[in-house]
Amino acid sequence: MIKEKKAVALKYDNKRDKAPKVIAKGKGEVAKNIVNIAKKRGVPIKEDKDLVQMLSQIELNKEIPPKLYKAVAEIFSFIYKLTG
Repeated sequence: MIKEKKAVALKYDNKRDKAPKVIAKGKGEVAKNIVNIAKKRGVPIKEDKDLVQMLSQIELNKEIPPKLYKAVAEIFSFIYKLTG
C-alpha cells in the first residue's frame, strides 16, 4: 500500500506567538502544493514523517502543544543552520 504524502507548514513570530503555529496542512495534492509554495518562496524543507503525523492533528492557526516543542525546535535549528 502506498501512503499519500503529507505536509505541514509552521510559522513562528517570536514577537507575537508563544509557540509556532500550524498554518497549512494536507495530504496528496494539497501536500504537493504546500511543498511547491515553500520551494518557490525559498523556505527550507525538512522531512520528518513522524512529526508531520503529529502536527497534522493540530487545528489550523493553532499553536503547537508543549510536548512538541523539542522536536519543532530541532527543525528550526536545522533551518537556522541552513539559512544562517
